[in-house]
Amino acid sequence: MKVLANDGISQTGIDALESAGFEVITTKVAQEQLIDYINKNEVDVILVRSATKVRKDIVDACPSLKIIGRGGVGMDNIDVEYAREKGLSVINTPAASSASVAELVFAHLFGGVRFLFDANRNMPLDGDTKFKELKKNYAAGRELRGKTIGIIGFGRIGREVAKIALGCGMKVLTSDSYVDEATVKLDFYDGQSLSFDFKTLPVDTLLKESDFITVHVPAQNEYVIGKAQIERMKEGAAIINAARGGVIDEVALMDALESKKLSFAALDVFENEPTPAIKVLMSGNVSLSPHIGAATLEAQDRIGTELADQIISILK
Repeated sequence: MKVLANDGISQTGIDALESAGFEVITTKVAQEQLIDYINKNEVDVILVRSATKVRKDIVDACPSLKIIGRGGVGMDNIDVEYAREKGLSVINTPAASSASVAELVFAHLFGGVRFLFDANRNMPLDGDTKFKELKKNYAAGRELRGKTIGIIGFGRIGREVAKIALGCGMKVLTSDSYVDEATVKLDFYDGQSLSFDFKTLPVDTLLKESDFITVHVPAQNEYVIGKAQIERMKEGAAIINAARGGVIDEVALMDALESKKLSFAALDVFENEPTPAIKVLMSGNVSLSPHIGAATLEAQDRIGTELADQIISILK
C-alpha cells in the first residue's frame, strides 16, 4: 500500500510506515496535479499539513484513497464530513504540536515586551551609528511576571500556554465556549507536579482584565477579535495569534496599533496566506513568523509517529 506524504513527514514516521510494509512517497505534487498522480500511482493514503487541500473533487475522483491524514490540529483544508460520508477515514494529530505552539507564543511574547522584533530589524541597520538612540528607544521594556494573560480557547494548546504562563509567574484567565472548567497539571523535571484549577470566563471579562491576549481557536466564520473586542481591551495591551488566520480582524488590529490602543501584536498566521497584507508585514509594532507554530523537530517527530500508528491501526 502507498502513502503520499504531500507536505512531508518526519523520518520517524517514514520508518514506522515502511517497517509495517507501506511504501512512502514524499514527492511534492502540485494541487492541480494531485488527482492524476493519486490515480496513476493508486495511492491509498494522502498525508497533508496546511498547504495541500483535499476537497470533494479529490474524494470523488480518487477511488483508491482510504485515508486522509492531517499532520496537525485544524482540518479546515479537508472536506472532513464529506470524506467520511464517502467511507474514508480522516485522521489528525491534535496533541502532537501543542507544546511547540505554546512555546512560540511565549517566544513572541518575550520578544514583544522587550522590543526584540524591532531591535532585530534596526540593529543591523543603525547599531553601529545610533547605538545610544536605539538603547533609549528600547529602554521601556516590561516583565511578564505579575501580568495577566488571557487565553481564548482552552483546549490542548491553550492549556500548554497556561503552563508556561504559570511558570513565569503570570495570572491566567481563560475563556472557552465549550469548556466551563479544567485542571492543568504542571510537571517538573524532578518528578514533582502541581495542579491548577481554572473556571472559564466570559470573553468580555477576559478582554477587560488581560494585559496580553492569545487566541487558540479553530478557523471561524467570523472574527473572534474585531474592532469591538479591541475597544474593550486595556490601553497598551497586546495580542498574539498562533491559531488560524482570520480569527483576528487585521484591519482593526493595524488601526489599534497605529492609535497606540495596543502596544504590539504577534502573528504567526494571517488572513491572506501565503501572501499576507503588506501593511501587516511592514508594521513596526508586529512580531512576525511564517506559520511555524508546529515546526519543531520534536513536534514533527510526534506527528509522524502518531500518523503512522493510526494508519497502521486502520489498514493493518
